[in-house]
Amino acid sequence: MRAFGLIGLVLAASLCAASASAQQQPVTPTQAAPPETMIYADATPQYRFFPGDEIEIIVFSAPELNRTVTVAPDGRISLPLLQPIRAADLTTDELHDTLVAAYSSQLRTPELSVSAKSYASRQVFVGGEVARPGIYEMPANIDAFQAVMLAGGFLPTARRNDVLVMSRATGATTVSELDLSPRAMRRGFPDAQPLSRYDVVYVPRSGISQVNLFMQQYVRDALPVQFSFYYDLRGNRNN
Repeated sequence: MRAFGLIGLVLAASLCAASASAQQQPVTPTQAAPPETMIYADATPQYRFFPGDEIEIIVFSAPELNRTVTVAPDGRISLPLLQPIRAADLTTDELHDTLVAAYSSQLRTPELSVSAKSYASRQVFVGGEVARPGIYEMPANIDAFQAVMLAGGFLPTARRNDVLVMSRATGATTVSELDLSPRAMRRGFPDAQPLSRYDVVYVPRSGISQVNLFMQQYVRDALPVQFSFYYDLRGNRNN
């Protein structure tokens, strides 16, 4: 009787999974219209330096101290007369004020300028239920949906209404949940935000795909393909 119940449960779960899978309509990149272009405004946060960025520093009162420096992996830059100074996560204005304060003990009237000369690679990680998981270079400020498109689009098994974005833009790791379903697409993705360097976009597997995976790994593979006996309702074994 117990075996009959297990077999019945397996068959019922298989039929439910097959029915739900048949009803699911796969979404391909050709069906997805790109979101609205990012709008730049005065309220857009200023760029913050990152390891690998090149910074040009001109000291007007002491030209011999002029340097073009690269932000080291630890976030610091090295300049004459000064101990290493953190530049990572600072804006141009913030680094300017930091250097003026640092040089004030060495120069009578430190006057200088700070400008970015080149920028380090801007990459994001896209994984989960996408066509081509991997690391992608951001061509500009893009959001999570555009990053998924760079990775070839969603797979039919994707749970598009619960996409995770992991970011350390503020120095602490934050995880956001985004709805990138076709319904949200029609609304224009009101919660879409530009990604930051090295953000992780993860597309989880849909519920029906989890059922299919469970059936394959823990039920179908664990049972023989053909049964040599069965149990009737009275619990008698029949060959």
